[in-house]
Amino acid sequence: MSAPLLELTNATVMKDGRPVLDRLSLTIPQGGHTAILGPNGAGKSMLVALLTHHERAVPLDDGTPPVRVLGHDRWDVSTLRSRLGIVSASLHQKFVAGNSEGWITGEAAVLSAFFTSHGVLRYGVVTEAMRAATAEALALVGAGHLAARHLHEMSGGEARRVMLARVMVTRPDVLVLDEPTSGLDLAARHDFMERVRGVARTGTTLVLVTHHTEEIVPEIGRVLLLKHGRVAADGPTAAMLTAEHLGALFDVPVAVDRVGDYVYARPA
Repeated sequence: MSAPLLELTNATVMKDGRPVLDRLSLTIPQGGHTAILGPNGAGKSMLVALLTHHERAVPLDDGTPPVRVLGHDRWDVSTLRSRLGIVSASLHQKFVAGNSEGWITGEAAVLSAFFTSHGVLRYGVVTEAMRAATAEALALVGAGHLAARHLHEMSGGEARRVMLARVMVTRPDVLVLDEPTSGLDLAARHDFMERVRGVARTGTTLVLVTHHTEEIVPEIGRVLLLKHGRVAADGPTAAMLTAEHLGALFDVPVAVDRVGDYVYARPA
């Protein structure tokens, strides 16, 4: 049996003298798909930071590791990154508005994953196997036609799909989506999440961090509701995405509309 993706035991993270995560205990297994849903400030991004070892929890008095990732409490960060693929708006920003300023092609952006760079391919040898894997990853997310286009020429949704291909090209065990459609319009958000559904069907473990219920694709079987750095509720998707649970989570009366396989929440 595979070790859990993430095990937290009374994990606390302090920032500016207050707990961002407060004695949080949970387990996320490999193989299933999980969504972490909560309002802004709930601690969702800090949870991702613990998963990636960019943040550390307060040590426990009894010596128990408060955080274990894939069965281990200590990782070389570069090794861990090869096991986890992370898509976020900040990754998009690094490519489109960062040092590269978008002057790289979709193919180069994906190839850069092999060199852990942000699109600069001055060092290292690009092999035919890498190019083949890149073409396959772009095709997986419906972005094969973007290989020769520059990022600054793409729409936000197209560039975000290229970022998804970049993550998937190294075949990570786990895909972590941290507010993945931030900055995208309605149509681009839906299209991106449909591409994510395709990835979920490949067997890659999916962890979605969001505050939008409509981003929780049907393949996700478990939803964890996070509020004030603690678990407010945890269970099967249908049981969690109710007016009662969501109203308590967001502190506002909520009406829930179910359209096909998707759940849309709005103030009542």
